[in-house]
Amino acid sequence: MQSKSLLSAVLFFIIFGTGLAISYSMHDTANPAGSIVFAAASFIVAIFISSSVKIADPWDKAVVLRLGKFQSLRGPGLFFIIPIIDTIPYWIDTRVITTSFKAEKTLTKDTVPVDVDAVLFWKVLDPQKAALEVADYISAISWASQTALRDVIGKTMLSDMLEGRDKISSVLQKIIDERTEPWGINVNSVEVKDVLIPASLENAMSMQAQAERERQARVILGDSERQVAEKFGEAALTYANNPVALHLRAMNMLYEGLKQNSTIVIVPSSAVDTMQLGGMAGLTALTMGIGQDKANKGTETIKEAE
Repeated sequence: MQSKSLLSAVLFFIIFGTGLAISYSMHDTANPAGSIVFAAASFIVAIFISSSVKIADPWDKAVVLRLGKFQSLRGPGLFFIIPIIDTIPYWIDTRVITTSFKAEKTLTKDTVPVDVDAVLFWKVLDPQKAALEVADYISAISWASQTALRDVIGKTMLSDMLEGRDKISSVLQKIIDERTEPWGINVNSVEVKDVLIPASLENAMSMQAQAERERQARVILGDSERQVAEKFGEAALTYANNPVALHLRAMNMLYEGLKQNSTIVIVPSSAVDTMQLGGMAGLTALTMGIGQDKANKGTETIKEAE
């Protein structure tokens, strides 16, 4: 707008200054009325020409009305109008425009009050319709977006709204585009930025989610215990049919305990009888195993020292 006003002012001063210079050169002391009339005429011509020259930016469309009737769309670039007869009530911006809108304390389908913030991306495709079919298309788009958002919230469950923002955005885009199409406006996309719920409900949902995670953990733990019990049952069947394997397993468990913890291990008397530790053969085997293990550790220590 500054460049347009500057050009009009420059043209005015150039034409009017030229007229004053010519009238001064034509000045006649015997008949000064002629120079005064020429100066006034140059002033009128300067106003007429400076008012008729217009410049539209690359993204602008000028709506020209002639005597109150739509004449044409002008721009971008330099164009001329007839002052007084032609008027330009609107300069339509044809770029993609963003408009933020919101719905406060709106009830969802399950009667939960929410605050929803969204952004609308739209563009004027037909400047003539945008200028003639609606009084203020920018305000009309804002109100149409808010009412559409409230309608969608009232028909949507809170869980669907929190999880399916993309679906809500597509529904909003379709609704708003249908409302603004008669105005020559196309909705490119709608983005739901944020969905705010009451703090008390947020805490309740957090507790519900925590309880659900604990329930799943207990279910997993119970399933693990069941699987371990099944494996123990299978091992018991194997040992029941093979006493030698059970004896070897018991000896290995006792050997590992003596090797890692201490030299004294308390075991039930039934286990002693089962493993035949009271006999000379059992004690000899256990002692040889521990001695061999100590010998192996000593050999490893010597090698490390070397």
